[in-house]
Amino acid sequence: MTGWLVRRLLQMIVVIFGVVSLAFLFSYIIPGNPARLVAGPNASPMAVASIARQLGLDHPVLSQYISYLGRLARGNLGTSFALEGRSVSTEIMGALPITMVLALGGVLWEVVVGIPVGIIAAYRPRGVLDRLTTLGALVGLSIPPFWLGLMLLYYLSYKLSVFPLNGVGHPLIWYMVLPSFTLGIGGAAWYSRMVRTTMNAVLRSPFIEFARLKGMPERTILFRHAIRHVLTPVITMLGMDLGYFLGGVLIIESVFGLPGVGQLAYNAIDTLDIPMITGTVLVAAVFMVVMNFVVDVTYTLIDPRVRLSRR
Repeated sequence: MTGWLVRRLLQMIVVIFGVVSLAFLFSYIIPGNPARLVAGPNASPMAVASIARQLGLDHPVLSQYISYLGRLARGNLGTSFALEGRSVSTEIMGALPITMVLALGGVLWEVVVGIPVGIIAAYRPRGVLDRLTTLGALVGLSIPPFWLGLMLLYYLSYKLSVFPLNGVGHPLIWYMVLPSFTLGIGGAAWYSRMVRTTMNAVLRSPFIEFARLKGMPERTILFRHAIRHVLTPVITMLGMDLGYFLGGVLIIESVFGLPGVGQLAYNAIDTLDIPMITGTVLVAAVFMVVMNFVVDVTYTLIDPRVRLSRR
């Protein structure tokens, strides 16, 4: 396992380096002049050139890239072009808690709604509950998240004043109920179908039939034996979803006015703020790679066959 862990860690470093490098280089391919955006549309060419020198944009791209890697190796993500020279690290750290709470809430909705619904549907296939959950899953997968978020805001926040209208406040969790539900309900619908399909196959397996012939209670069969076989695909998707959510969910944060990492990345792209773009991309890449690593390690803990294959 030690050799496998070392290889995975090296792969993580290579992937993060590649993603950040591509984000940096693509920022220069996008049409536009960051110095012009900072100076304003009415600034003179001399003022634009002066700002470009201050920002280091007058150097060749390769030189800027090497300088960026040097700063990154020291843990310095640079300073924002558009936010009056404020630290990129400080801005991301300020926005990250909002995104983390939103991401964890979305994953919680996926688990709390999707997994039980899938198990119930699989246990009574082609029954009334199975048909209702199938219809509900189809609706959940079909609804655009931005539309659902706007409808929830209109009826539950504006009309009924049950939840806050937008932004963040105290307590933060109360402000995150609607955004996290909007984020997680589509995933919950997908998980319910996946769990139903997997559970149906497991419940028809020979070892389940043998357990029933032995007189084992149905509750024991379901919770001790069947569910364990459903965990592997669920853990895979949960890890991927959490990594994706932590990287910043732009649509949800925009609809609900949340100052998270996704909104920060959108504003950076709009103003061609290269340090902020690369910083937010780095955060997203790190979370995706780390969550993939956590999923791989979790496999080894719940499935001995995976652990043996990695020795």
